[in-house]
Amino acid sequence: MTESQRFLQRMIVSTINARDVESNRVSRLLHDEVGQVLSAVGLLLDVLKLDYRSQIPELTERVHEIQKMLENAVQQVRSLSYDLNPSVVERAGLQMALDRLVGRYRGQFAGSLRYLYDSTVRVPLRIGNAWYKIAELALENARAHADATRIEIHVRNAQKKVMIEVRDNGKGFSLFEAKSNPKGLGLLLIEHYAAQAPIEVDIKSSPGKGTIVRSIYQPEEAAAKN
Repeated sequence: MTESQRFLQRMIVSTINARDVESNRVSRLLHDEVGQVLSAVGLLLDVLKLDYRSQIPELTERVHEIQKMLENAVQQVRSLSYDLNPSVVERAGLQMALDRLVGRYRGQFAGSLRYLYDSTVRVPLRIGNAWYKIAELALENARAHADATRIEIHVRNAQKKVMIEVRDNGKGFSLFEAKSNPKGLGLLLIEHYAAQAPIEVDIKSSPGKGTIVRSIYQPEEAAAKN
């Protein structure tokens, strides 16, 4: 490994650590502070309603409307806090974690976003964590850079293998150019997460032909190594 490659590897690890630390901080802030403040406001409105309902009868309905808005805000804050937590796969399981991830991106993506998960798929936590992060990176690239109108995420069994596949019909790119002259850390982070698991990752893309990000886990091969 050359010195420039070592430097790049250190930069990737530093970026990952900083991202996870910041995500965890924002998650705690949303849950412990913002969420609790909104809940406290809802309780204070209950007190206000009880104190003045005889004097101002119409106040009850108004307060009730505000409380409904607050309840929706609390749910949104809790959902965002949940999704930002780096341990979302450990707490929710891979299928549910990916379902929440897809739900979040559906609100940001104007095209068709399809998610299929074979319920018989079972993978170790380290594989699930890697797949979640790879899927998140692939989704972000398709949404923000690929000009795609259709994205598909598929987790399935394939003979003795288990795989996750994220594909889009966007503008694609040259893998050679992307690796020779990277403009971001997306591909490097995907390869890093795959190497850490470790699992196989295969990226196929070319200009005008969309992109496929596929990661494969072979349980029998992993068991043999252990």
